This record gives sequence, structure tokens and C-alpha cells, in this order.
Amino acid sequence: MINFVILEKHSLVLTRAEYPGRSAYSLEEAAELSGVHPDMVRYYVRLGILGEGSLRPGVEPIFDDDALYELRRIEHYRRNYGVNRSALPLISRLLRDAARLEAELRSRREP
Repeated sequence: MINFVILEKHSLVLTRAEYPGRSAYSLEEAAELSGVHPDMVRYYVRLGILGEGSLRPGVEPIFDDDALYELRRIEHYRRNYGVNRSALPLISRLLRDAARLEAELRSRREP
């Protein structure tokens, strides 16, 4: 799965599209694909928003397509809504919980 960022009337619309290509990226590749500085990506990993929650010395984190989507979404809130860095983990957790609950409701509604 690969994600696209589309500009519509000066706002970002995040969409998901299926793509049978690669789904594992290094930190540098994830930073380049998402347009986020690598140091900021490391910061998000240390906060626990992305990856396993901490950078281990000598071990480079690996990101999948879902992590890239999450990274773009985090940056969208930070850049466009002025959300400060200390609130980003809370917002990220709330968005993941909301998505999980929506998926659970959908599964219960299906026969």
C-alpha cells in the first residue's frame, strides 16, 4: 500500500491506494518520501508515535506504508493546525483508537 498527498484548495487530503510495490523503507527513505526531515522522523520514533518507540543504538528503524501514512498525517496536523510536538503522541493515539473502533463497528454491522 502506498499513500498519496493531494492538494485541494490549499488543504491536504490524505488518501490510501493499493500498490503492490515495496513496503519497507529505511529512515532516510521514509523521510524523503514523506517530505519530513530525518531528524524529525527520529524524534517521532523517540516519542513512540512511529516504530517501536525508541531508537536503539546501531539499529536503524524500518518503516512500512502505514507508518508513512501516519508520518504524513502527523506532519499535516503539526504544519497546518499548529499542533505542538508534545500533543502529537496524544493526537496520534486518539486517531488510531478512532480508526480501530470504526473498523470494529464496520465488522459488527456486516452479516
